[in-house]
Order: sequence, then C-alpha cells, then structure tokens
Amino acid sequence: MSNTYNSETAKLSQIMIVEMFKVQLGETVAITGDNGSNRDLADALAAETKAAGGKSLILWTPKAEQDGEAGMKDWPSEVLTAALSHVDVWIELNSKVFLYSTIWEKAFENNKKLRYLIIGESSIPSLIRTFVGFEIDILEEFLNKIKVMTMKTKVITITSANGTKLTYETDSDYSFDIDSGDYSKPIFGTAPGYVNVVPKTDSMNGNIVFDMIQHADVYNTDNHLEFIMKDGRVADVKGGSEAEKYKTYLASFDDPNMYKISHNMFGFGPNIRKLCGEIVEDERIWGGVDFGFGHTSPMDMPPLGQPAKSHFDGVVGKVSIFLDAIQIVDDGVVCHPELKPLAEKLLNNS
Repeated sequence: MSNTYNSETAKLSQIMIVEMFKVQLGETVAITGDNGSNRDLADALAAETKAAGGKSLILWTPKAEQDGEAGMKDWPSEVLTAALSHVDVWIELNSKVFLYSTIWEKAFENNKKLRYLIIGESSIPSLIRTFVGFEIDILEEFLNKIKVMTMKTKVITITSANGTKLTYETDSDYSFDIDSGDYSKPIFGTAPGYVNVVPKTDSMNGNIVFDMIQHADVYNTDNHLEFIMKDGRVADVKGGSEAEKYKTYLASFDDPNMYKISHNMFGFGPNIRKLCGEIVEDERIWGGVDFGFGHTSPMDMPPLGQPAKSHFDGVVGKVSIFLDAIQIVDDGVVCHPELKPLAEKLLNNS
C-alpha cells in the first residue's frame, strides 16, 4: 500500500466507505482494477475500509483489450468470480470494465448480499464533483419522485436543440431505478445522480445527436455523430469520418445486439453542470441524458436480458424530457412544479 494519495483522494474514499457504503466491522471490501486504474485510490479505499473495521481485498489484473464479455479472454475469470462471490462490497475501478461480463453476472448470481459500485477510470476531480457535496436523502427524494412519475408513463419523448428527437415506450416488467449515493444495502450501484429506464424492446424511434460518446472523438470538437434509431436498434450512423469509424467499431463485434438500445438515464448530478469528457460524470450531467447500447443484464431486462459482447454509452448534454404529455425538463432545466423545489434545493446547496 503506497499511502501516497492526497487529501482529496482520502476525503472521497472516506465519504464512499463510511457515508455511502456504511462499511461495518468485519465486512470485506473488494477493490478491482488494472494497470490503467488509479492505484492510489485503491489504496485510499483500502485504508478507509481498515479504519471502519472492515477488511480489504485489492484484485489487480492486466488491462484487457476490451470491456465486458469481450474482455473475458484476458482475465483469470474463475479466480475472480470465486472471490467476488463472497465479499460484502465490490468497488470496480477497472479501466476496461468487468461490468456485464460473465464474471460480473456470476458474482451477482452467487452473491445476494453484494453491494457493488462501478467507477471505471474516472479522475479524482471528476469523482469529487460526482460523489461529494450534496445531501443523499434530498437527492434520493428527488430522484424517487421522478422514478414514480416515469413508472406511470407509457411513452417518453426526448428532444434537444442539438437535433436529438426520439420517443420510446416503457415496459413495466423492465427496470426503473435510481442511484442517490446510498450503497448500504445490496445493490448494482453506479455513481449517484440519475433515473434509469430500460425501454420496451423494439420501441425506440428517432435520432440521437451525441455531445459525447465512448469510442468516438466528438466531445468538444466540430465532429458530428448521430444515431438513427428504428424499432430499438441503430439503423444508421451519420456524421462523416467519425460515423464511418463508428460503423466499423460496431461491425467489429459481429453481434446484432450491440446495435440495440440497453437503457436511458436522466442525468441529475447536482454538481455536474457541464460536460468534461469523462463518461461516468457526463452520464449524470444535470438536465441531460445518457443512452446505453449492447449488453443488458437479466436483472434489468428479465427474464433473459439482452446478451451482447460489450456495452457502450453516449450523452446528450441538455435536453427536454416529456413523460407522456407531461414535461419535467425544459432545455436542461427542471420545470415540473412538484420537482422544482427539490431541484432548487439540490442546486443551491451543491
């Protein structure tokens, strides 16, 4: 353990281990990463685990070539699965993520007490903006109100001044969830500040113009990337050279499910007001949305999920959101009268 981490890393780790995971005496916290991950953060999380009376297990592997199931050939899967099937907490720092791989799926299948959080390769300043400086209970109340409204909705419409315009139907059998920063109970957790919806299969139609997307150079450039969605899948990719590169990227998987929508997240991170080019933070930009494609777990899309070789996400930074005919966000601003007071409290206090 290097103990070379700075005060911000220590503060972040203390908030995560004590306030968010509420690690108890004797609990085991697994921290996974690779040679593209922040080892100082792993060491700080381990130190805070010890201070809380827990026991840490740092599992470090070589960086895989690809994420998810496509990375399985590079990992010692049997050993990792065995360990992760018995811990209380798993914090994933991997730069090429286990998320949605067989390792990940088996860990959740075997370990019903698992409290999991994926951070990926986010920088410390980005993680501070995402995890620090808001009241968890207020954010949870706000997100739950939107979740309840969304669960009563049949058709969701999302538009943006950048040209995005699409609709999709909801499915009451699929997942509607939030993350507020409370990881004290068994959870498939991601960074706080969103409401997540798994669209009804084959129902998404329209176009998405991305302000940021994994595996493409569009953030903070003049490049353009647009997905044409037809019946829940990517029917075409437009945008010049970046579009041609993305068509090649998608085709490289030789997997039709990589073209299918997986989930849609409404972003409400109280401290996240502009894009920064880091996907974990950008997915939670206040008043924006994230779209995920490819693999979907059976936990989110029962009974079988949507198996795919990998998963990727893209972000539209400022949108308007309509739940049936009810508008809750207008050009990035929460506008629904029941939501505005909590939104203002979160934004003013952050």
